Amino acid sequence: MRLQEYQEVTSRFLTDPEVPFTNNQAENDLRMMRVRQRISGCFRTSQGAKDYAVLRSIVNTAKKQSLDLVETVMSSPDQLLAKIGLK
Repeated sequence: MRLQEYQEVTSRFLTDPEVPFTNNQAENDLRMMRVRQRISGCFRTSQGAKDYAVLRSIVNTAKKQSLDLVETVMSSPDQLLAKIGLK
């Protein structure tokens, strides 16, 4: 019943390429962390897990902001903030 009532809104992604298929971006961002954990079995240290999480966060943000990945990873934190307009 509810799906029929909101059919136009729920199927908008079929006609409008700007609308994503899913709105669960947070789950998609966490998926790579889980895949990495499953492949290797675990992270050897908690610091290794933290470092991986920071790097994935930087890469995901760069992709969303359409930034060059290599240039972004090689940048300092101040340069990154300037690129995305936060500084």
